[in-house]
Amino acid sequence: MRSRPAALIFILLTALIDIIGIGLIIPVLPGLVKELAGSEVAGARTIGLLTAAYAVMQFVFAPILGALSDRFGRRPVLLFALLGMGLDYLVLAFAPNLAWLFVGRVLAGITGASLTVANAYIADVSPPEQRAKNFGLLGATFGVGFILGPALGGLLGEYGLRVPFLVAAALTGLNVLYGLFVLPESLPASARGKEMKRSDLNPLLPLRALGEYPILRSLAVTFVLLGLAGQVIFSTWVLYTEKVLSWSPGQNGLALAFFGLLTAAVQGGLIGPFIARFGDRRTIMTGLVASILEFLLLSMARSGVLLYASLVMGALGGLAGPAIQGLISRQVSETEQGRVQGAITSLNSLVAVVGPIVATAVYAAGVSGGFPGAAFLMGAVLSVAGTLLILSVLRGIPGTGRAEAQV
Repeated sequence: MRSRPAALIFILLTALIDIIGIGLIIPVLPGLVKELAGSEVAGARTIGLLTAAYAVMQFVFAPILGALSDRFGRRPVLLFALLGMGLDYLVLAFAPNLAWLFVGRVLAGITGASLTVANAYIADVSPPEQRAKNFGLLGATFGVGFILGPALGGLLGEYGLRVPFLVAAALTGLNVLYGLFVLPESLPASARGKEMKRSDLNPLLPLRALGEYPILRSLAVTFVLLGLAGQVIFSTWVLYTEKVLSWSPGQNGLALAFFGLLTAAVQGGLIGPFIARFGDRRTIMTGLVASILEFLLLSMARSGVLLYASLVMGALGGLAGPAIQGLISRQVSETEQGRVQGAITSLNSLVAVVGPIVATAVYAAGVSGGFPGAAFLMGAVLSVAGTLLILSVLRGIPGTGRAEAQV
């Protein structure tokens, strides 16, 4: 297969515009939900349900859209996904009540397969020896989008909570036009599947791999615990900063952009040298300990200084994920990488269904009881439990120390 640089540039630009649109609404969505729900507590619980509804739809429909892209090509499915996101933004922008917010999030979940199709597109246009590099470019593109999107969304939110949704809809509309007239198809007709199998549409099928590999069986509970902890921040961070620190959307957007910049620096420049110097085990444990500190700082944060300190710890916590993924990838054969990564993704999707409901319920209870940091304290407890479990697993795996990492 020959590399197709032009097609790669097209899909990266499509992904960048898409993720900027998603990032635009992050600082203002909680405020809109609270406005329509009528109170802080009701808004928090509603955000959890909205996030869960999106996750359920994405979990169910992602394999369907993936199979459709194998059968009919990447371009039409990607355009369908982008069109669905654009409609979601418009629904959210004009939603008169909570019911319409749920309509928008369900629609977004059903059509939200842009990342899945983008990954498949890059595999189509890249020779095997360049795929890792090009997937890294896609990851970097998403990182840039998450720096620009929240910052712009926070600034626009100062002019009204619904303004970022309108801008996100306009960006997505431009992206649809770009894809319609510029983006080439990456999958030739000769390479497309002749028919779809029922198994292609089963979202539970990838989970079978969890029981087939010893390392996945050992780490499954760890993934659940750490995933639930991560959902606490994803679901309640903006609620917390608005409640405790009285932050505006602009302040939230700038803080999220700062976190995105730190994360990009850690992911892009620190992980490789850190693993080479200290090995997998110490890298993973450093990241997990930093995540625990992040939760503890957040639970006590009553000033911007402490909150920004928690963001630094959170970025350092990003050391753990790639190191764990790399460790897992070395425990299975090359022909099984897709199934294993699919199993991990499916497990994370299921956690994303339950996590926001639990996190926002605990946050709401904490607000009612006078301790808004309760959800973050729960996140710290979950992280400690996950860290202890993964430590026991690492001790049983050879080659996780410094000497082996340098081989």
